[in-house]
Amino acid sequence: MNAPVTADQIARINTVALRSPILSPILDRWSAVSLPDCWLVAGALAQTFWNNAFGLPLAHGIADVDIVYFDADDLSEEAELRHSRRIRDLFAELPLRIDVKNEARVHLWFEAKFGQTIPPYVSTADAISTFPTTATAIGIQRTMTQLRLVAPYGLDDLLDLIVRPNKKQITRSVYEAKVARWLTLWPRLHVLSWDLETAIS
Repeated sequence: MNAPVTADQIARINTVALRSPILSPILDRWSAVSLPDCWLVAGALAQTFWNNAFGLPLAHGIADVDIVYFDADDLSEEAELRHSRRIRDLFAELPLRIDVKNEARVHLWFEAKFGQTIPPYVSTADAISTFPTTATAIGIQRTMTQLRLVAPYGLDDLLDLIVRPNKKQITRSVYEAKVARWLTLWPRLHVLSWDLETAIS
């Protein structure tokens, strides 16, 4: 984990994100999101970069945006729902769903949804390190002066258009369901099979 990233890689991601009609408005008003250890993460970021690489509209195929935060002092579902409503209202002009999740409380519902127990995460970065693929295990946030990235497995797979399973937490069925959908939208992705021995495309 904590694979190195270069300044050039970060600049490439930032340039594409700030051109996005979905990501840019969120990042422009990031201070209004106002949640602890908060990051815009996962699919919307990777898919925006894929769209740019394949010459597609930057919003192509993006169904939702994930914003995650970490608040161990309030693990209530009510607080998470309150933050979700506020942030959806804040970006009501965007034509897609914004999903807001407190990663500090994921362990409370994970078994009921996925059939296995997990230990509590210790930070948002810890949660991001469990995301289903190395290319989507990425987060971005805006500070007063710059955009910051967290990418526990580096950016090589994302920039090289490689989809590789991250087996830290997900199951084979979850991974294969995700890549099946992605290949209908981005058929030129280089998707590695679960056993990493052969490419699906």
